[in-house]
Amino acid sequence: MNFSQFLLILRARRKIVLLTLLATVLVTVVVSALLPKTYKATSTVLLNYKGVDPVTGMAAPGQLMPGYVATQIDIITSKNVALRVVDQLKLEHNTDVIAQFRQATDGKGTVRDWLAELLLKKLDAVPSRESSVVEISFKGAEPQFVAAVANAFADEYQKLTVQLKVEPMKKAASYFSDQTKQQRDALEAAQSRLSKYQQEYGIVSLDGRLDVESNRLNDLSAQLVLAQAQQMEAASRQRMASGQAGEAPDVANSPLIQTLRASVSAADSKVAEIGQRLGHNHPQYLAARAEANQLRANLTTQIQSTANSVGNNAQVLAQREGALRASLAEQKARVLALNRTRDELNVLQKDMESAQRAFDATTQRLSQTRMEGQAEQSEVAILNPAVAPIEPATPRMLLNTVLACMLGGVLGMGFGLVVELMDRRVRSTSDLTHVADIAVLGHISWAPPKPRSRLANLLAPRRLRLT
Repeated sequence: MNFSQFLLILRARRKIVLLTLLATVLVTVVVSALLPKTYKATSTVLLNYKGVDPVTGMAAPGQLMPGYVATQIDIITSKNVALRVVDQLKLEHNTDVIAQFRQATDGKGTVRDWLAELLLKKLDAVPSRESSVVEISFKGAEPQFVAAVANAFADEYQKLTVQLKVEPMKKAASYFSDQTKQQRDALEAAQSRLSKYQQEYGIVSLDGRLDVESNRLNDLSAQLVLAQAQQMEAASRQRMASGQAGEAPDVANSPLIQTLRASVSAADSKVAEIGQRLGHNHPQYLAARAEANQLRANLTTQIQSTANSVGNNAQVLAQREGALRASLAEQKARVLALNRTRDELNVLQKDMESAQRAFDATTQRLSQTRMEGQAEQSEVAILNPAVAPIEPATPRMLLNTVLACMLGGVLGMGFGLVVELMDRRVRSTSDLTHVADIAVLGHISWAPPKPRSRLANLLAPRRLRLT
């Protein structure tokens, strides 16, 4: 079937097509007129998404925005918001509503839950494309009621977002409060350990004391080195003095010994001179010799005394070296003890500083969380509140009529084709060729004349025209 055949069929079955179209339009108009009017009110809200975690304080990435909007849609259409709307509008106290509830559910369940489910069935929340605006729409039979319900949903949704933000903040504040107490106790314990340690060891200024003790250790080390050098020199002199005392430098350089030696030499010279002039038994000779022997004895005694003094000096220097060595060892032990004390004190100080930092950080987060928990600022702003609609949303008479015309035309053409298939007629030469499978030599066009009467039409000859 080509398009021309289709047009011929529609032309031949135009009555069926027109009757179907008229019937469809008529039924649509009647049904639209009989259907109850439904009004739709829309309230738009704006989502100011920040995405800050109440516990960590970290900002969430912006890629979570689509999921955030979908979550807000779920919150708007949740039963919690619907129950809040029922409570705000006090619908459960209406006697007519209670009667309808008992008739519909036979008293099973609660009025609030039943009303919340009914409201959710007529609620629609649609986000704008590539925007943070959400449209909250509600449909009903009364314009004022649908506007009130739409605004109530927007209002309760805004309050619920505040509650959902504040409650985690309050829980976080309670958690940080407990942590603050624990951190305060830990800080007080660390401070107590540090103070007890300082009192136990009498530490006022450990660094200054350690510097003094270190300087003293260095001085003792320098004194010990000097004392060792002096002791070694004194020991060498002692050994020389104990071996040949007369030739020892300390003995030879003594002024008294040098004087005594000069006196002995002079006495010996005198004895020799007197011995040459006088005899050995002469009293002068004996006196001079006795004097020389006395001087020599004094020299020997003085040499021994000087040698003994050199030995005593070596012993004194050895004792001083030993004392310095003991003092140095004691000072080293004291410095090492101070180093250990400083290390332990540093550990206690670091523990206290760590506890202080943890306490300060926890206190800061506690103050911030408390402030955020007390700030009842919603991330949702009502952009356009719903107003009572003037025109009903459904039924739309003009739209339904246009759609009925389109549907009636399609149905009429369908019915015409069905009737044509049930009673097939020859509409054109192509139909004759297709059905009878014979060649068409020509066709006869016949048009009846204008009737004058029924009898004249029956008796009038027909005119044939060949083409």
